[in-house]
Amino acid sequence: MSKKNSRIEINVLKAKQPIGDFFVASMKPDELVDISFADIRRIEERDIEKYLGIQRPLNKTRVKQIKEYIQGKEATFPTSIILAVDEKCAEYNEENQILTLYPYEADEESNEESIEFRKIAKVLDGQHRIAGFLDDNDNYSLNIGRTFELNVSIFVGIDVSEQANIFATVNLAQTKVNKSLVYDLEELSKIRSPHKTCHLIAVALDADPESPLHQRIKRLGVATPGREFEPLTQATVVESLVKFLSPDPFQDRRQLLEGHRLQKVDIDHLRKFPFRNLFIDGNDEAIYKILFNFFKAVENKWPTAWNELQRKGNLLPKSNAFNALMKFLKNNVYLELAGNNIGTIPSQNEFANFFHNIGLADEDFNTRNFSPGSGGQSAFYKLLTGQLSKEDFFKDQS
Repeated sequence: MSKKNSRIEINVLKAKQPIGDFFVASMKPDELVDISFADIRRIEERDIEKYLGIQRPLNKTRVKQIKEYIQGKEATFPTSIILAVDEKCAEYNEENQILTLYPYEADEESNEESIEFRKIAKVLDGQHRIAGFLDDNDNYSLNIGRTFELNVSIFVGIDVSEQANIFATVNLAQTKVNKSLVYDLEELSKIRSPHKTCHLIAVALDADPESPLHQRIKRLGVATPGREFEPLTQATVVESLVKFLSPDPFQDRRQLLEGHRLQKVDIDHLRKFPFRNLFIDGNDEAIYKILFNFFKAVENKWPTAWNELQRKGNLLPKSNAFNALMKFLKNNVYLELAGNNIGTIPSQNEFANFFHNIGLADEDFNTRNFSPGSGGQSAFYKLLTGQLSKEDFFKDQS
């Protein structure tokens, strides 16, 4: 394992299990502290806890005990620390079996958030063990004069509902955990929430043979066995879609966990979150059909680029184009088609009308025209919305 200019290269083994592929590795404590510092010190409320509707603060007594234990000659942590990493911060070299982790800097014009180096990893299990390597001033400290590496399991591109599943499974298996954290998994799985709804819709879009997104969505941030190429992750789809449903998906879930009914919203609110009332009514099928018809229109507009999944530099099937298209659907297309009848399901032909005047050809989706990363995403969105004309766009590329 090596660290170069805020990048960590880790020798890993890929593990295949029913949930999907993940990575197993040995990491030095200081590097583990570096990439998970914000999560273990609770600098921000953790997504996993907001999703589950709990608080799980660091237990100072337990951390102190771990610090003392680390000093012992026979100290060992044989069980894995479990990490979740956004796919934008990870790259896996299959040939060398090296996983590279790095921060992500979002384009100023995109609505994405940057991910700092110290926020790369979210800790699903093991935060007390990591915190045991910090001193009282929250600096890394280990003065035992010998190597002490930690084994980790790294899940890449895992959405928050899957994170919650892992979190709950791990904690159900630990009798020492506070009883308030021991949830009945069957009941947990029945709780409706914006993230869970988006998760199920993503699974359905991937599974339906007629879907334009059939077999394109990785369950985790690594490929599904038996599929040649999957350009999207479930997390990408879920995080884009949840913005249509809720201003605060964690608060919605908390309300539902407490047995409260969500109140339907007025037209002004729906213009910001157009699928809000569909979600509240439990009409997931309508949300599915809207996405199905919209992306069918995209596929029909650019059939070659849409289906050339392995063409190098082809933006259209990938996450940056997907995010731009979802933003276009939310802010422009759907509201214009629905008018005051937000919740209606436009046809493929109605969606197709919004692409007729976009003068991009299939072969135009390349890295010469669209740079990798958020810059290409921003340029594509401007072309979709007419903020940038085809003539000006290609003049800028020449």
